[in-house]
Amino acid sequence: MTHPHGAHPADAPVDRPLQVETHGLDVIRDSERKGTPRTLFWPWFGANVSILGLSYGAFALGFGISFWQALIAGVTGIVFSFLLCGFVAVAGKRGSAPTMVLSRAAHGVRGNRLPSTISWMLTVGWETVLVSLAALATATVFDRLGWGGGTGTKVLALILVAALTVVVGVMGFDLIMRLQTVITVVTGVLTLVYVGLVADHVHWSAVSAIPAGTAQEFIGALVFMMTGFGLGWVNAAADYSRYLPRSSSGRGVIGWTTFGASLAPLLLLVFGLLLAGSSETLSTAVAGDPIGALTTILPTWFLVPFAVVAVLGLVGGAVLDIYSSGLALLSAGVRIPRPLAALLDGILMIAGSIYIVFFADDFLGPFMGFLTTLGVPIAAWCGIMLADLALRRRDYDEADLYRPDGRYGDVPARPLALTLAATALGWGLVTNASADWLEWQGYLLDPFGLGGRSGSWAYANLGVLAALALGFLGTLALAGGRVRTQEAQAPGTERVEPV
Repeated sequence: MTHPHGAHPADAPVDRPLQVETHGLDVIRDSERKGTPRTLFWPWFGANVSILGLSYGAFALGFGISFWQALIAGVTGIVFSFLLCGFVAVAGKRGSAPTMVLSRAAHGVRGNRLPSTISWMLTVGWETVLVSLAALATATVFDRLGWGGGTGTKVLALILVAALTVVVGVMGFDLIMRLQTVITVVTGVLTLVYVGLVADHVHWSAVSAIPAGTAQEFIGALVFMMTGFGLGWVNAAADYSRYLPRSSSGRGVIGWTTFGASLAPLLLLVFGLLLAGSSETLSTAVAGDPIGALTTILPTWFLVPFAVVAVLGLVGGAVLDIYSSGLALLSAGVRIPRPLAALLDGILMIAGSIYIVFFADDFLGPFMGFLTTLGVPIAAWCGIMLADLALRRRDYDEADLYRPDGRYGDVPARPLALTLAATALGWGLVTNASADWLEWQGYLLDPFGLGGRSGSWAYANLGVLAALALGFLGTLALAGGRVRTQEAQAPGTERVEPV
């Protein structure tokens, strides 16, 4: 587990007092950069060991594909998307600032406020989803135990989960990393017990009999897995590697981030596919209550431990989201202390969770719409960020990341235009029929000869891949000269206040 300044706990005093983290958008000083890339394994593993990974088996099969197609789509989507996180994490050790501050090198100091705002929306959305699922799962467990799973239980569960998430997010990096140690151990062990208890519900004859789907359905599942995993984290990937020394191995940062984040989802996906493929009833139930539905095949005595593992796993992801959402809000131009930013995000998270838990009729439809809609501009941002990083041969200039008149510019036109163009292209190639307010998307499917909003390509979600590719290739083609001009300038020495 990572020490708040990057070191392993074994390197730190056991009685180190917890305190609210004061770092916001500022660059981490050399004296505070410690640790090795392998310490990145723990926060990434702890954030992705959630039982929710089992539900993705039902989500993938819901695209109408076979077990083997879903397995290939899932493995490819998970590993590739978290590999993108690994590449972005390299920027953290090269610049020692939050992800959405390092992004200013590509988008300009104030031009970066657009992707920062999108990043903030995505992380707040994710923390809202995770907290809502924790409350719904708790209510389902209480209902099965006969303790009452109605409104009162949901309110109490929501209060407790939200309070834990907000407190940890406000406290910051130190408490987050310590909590991840507990979450990793407890959820890892109890998840293995869950797998053992429900293994007899797997029927290979039913799983293997699921017919294969079309190429378009396979691509749709692949993109959904990408947006559900790595593309949901890529905008925060450097927030944790920024505590490493700049001399740390880039390959190590990529490898440990990808391995730590992918390991649990891959194992959970395989078993989730086997469970969902064995029971159409279970697969359908997962769409309404992704975590709670998994309790229906458990013995009663394990329901309380299951609630513990489910809630802790979801909180593990939510606390990393609320931490990064606070940083994204600051990077978007809001001038408040980081703890207050996390608190404000927590209030929005609670409001959104109340809607999902008490008013929404369906979970999966709005969830898929949310992932795909915000996944398009985040994919565009990711492509631009990765291409910009690949073009650079030197570390970021710390002072100019905060200075609108510095080498990175204020609001450069090309990256802004490329972001908007890639997003427009992407939204034109995705559809979200299950969310009424998103029916305007898919406007390019007919002009591009892809069958329109009701054709075979309607649910392939090609727009996410198109936005990623256009952002990446467009930056490689257009930004080389700009980067060379930036790196030809002498390093800045003036210290400036974060903006």
